[in-house]
Amino acid sequence: MAEDDNQEGEEPIDNEAAAAEWAAMLDDEEGGDDAAGEADAAPEAEAPAAETPAEAAAESGDGSEERVLNQDEIDLLLGFDSAGDDDESNNGIEAILGKALMAYEKLPMLEVVFDRMVRILSSSLRNFTSDNVEVSVDSMTSLRFDDYLNSIPLPALLVVFRAVEWENFGLITVDSSLIYSIVDVLLGGRRSNRPIRVEGRPYTTIEQDLVKRLVDVVLADMSSAFDPLSPITFQHERLENNPRFATITRPNNAALLVKLRIDMDDRGGVVEILLPHATLEPIRDLLMQIFMGERFGQDSVWEKHLGEEVKMTDVDLRVILDEKKIPIGDVMNFKVGSTIMLDVNPNSEVSIKCGDSVVTKGKIGRIGDKMAVSVTEAVASRQKELL
Repeated sequence: MAEDDNQEGEEPIDNEAAAAEWAAMLDDEEGGDDAAGEADAAPEAEAPAAETPAEAAAESGDGSEERVLNQDEIDLLLGFDSAGDDDESNNGIEAILGKALMAYEKLPMLEVVFDRMVRILSSSLRNFTSDNVEVSVDSMTSLRFDDYLNSIPLPALLVVFRAVEWENFGLITVDSSLIYSIVDVLLGGRRSNRPIRVEGRPYTTIEQDLVKRLVDVVLADMSSAFDPLSPITFQHERLENNPRFATITRPNNAALLVKLRIDMDDRGGVVEILLPHATLEPIRDLLMQIFMGERFGQDSVWEKHLGEEVKMTDVDLRVILDEKKIPIGDVMNFKVGSTIMLDVNPNSEVSIKCGDSVVTKGKIGRIGDKMAVSVTEAVASRQKELL
């Protein structure tokens, strides 16, 4: 009976195998928890430290090391002086941008013109102030127009003047020290060793009128200084107190700044003359020539030699009896022996030409077996008509 029951029922359960399977399941659950814990702890354990930009740049690309510029090298590249040295020379990108400015050294005649102006202005200001006046060129620099406007201290008096023949404008700035000195001198102030007090108030009408008279003297002498090079007239246009109202060219345009120092014993100041390069453009070729004597670049010896050689040059002269218009059909019918009737007679004047220009006139004659021309008009008078 027992054997029959075992055959008809389920197979007997192996207790040892079941216990082993159960223990394996428990081990798997504990292993999963440990793996999850290890996985959670792995990011914290394996997280790299924060990289600096230099380390990130060094690991980028093909793994080669790249050096990162420090702040001093960046300042040097951009043209900034991180050391704070007062050096006028520019470096880097600032130097490249500054190349757009035309240096006044490329216009050597400017120094000659302003040296001549200093001599003339010294004499004129002595007569104007009845005092001992010394004028000197403090500096000549090229800069951008906007940079100059931003550097003008307020309050200020700016005089806009017109260059009539050049059809452009310029700017004159008189500093506060010179304004008060001129007022003191012209109104009979006493000489004193103490410095003149420079106030921050706006300038009065009397002060502006006196400055205008001073500027008129400066403009007249500057016109005289430019006359041997190119005749020019500088005229007073208007007087401004705000630099922004004295804009005479584009902010980024280059300009020439000339500082003239005027000393009257223990008083004086600075006059700044600003000439945009666009104003000097009509005479740029003249300003680029090399100074040779008081004749501003002209060589009298070479001119005399050239004039003598020109007089010895051989030229071909043609005597034109008459000129007549003939239809081209008649010209095509010309034959040997054809006659052309001219509207002249033996006493008519003929033209003597050199190339296409009429040099003089004369009359046809004969000397022996040769034709001759008697000149009836001087060559010099004919040249005056041509000019």
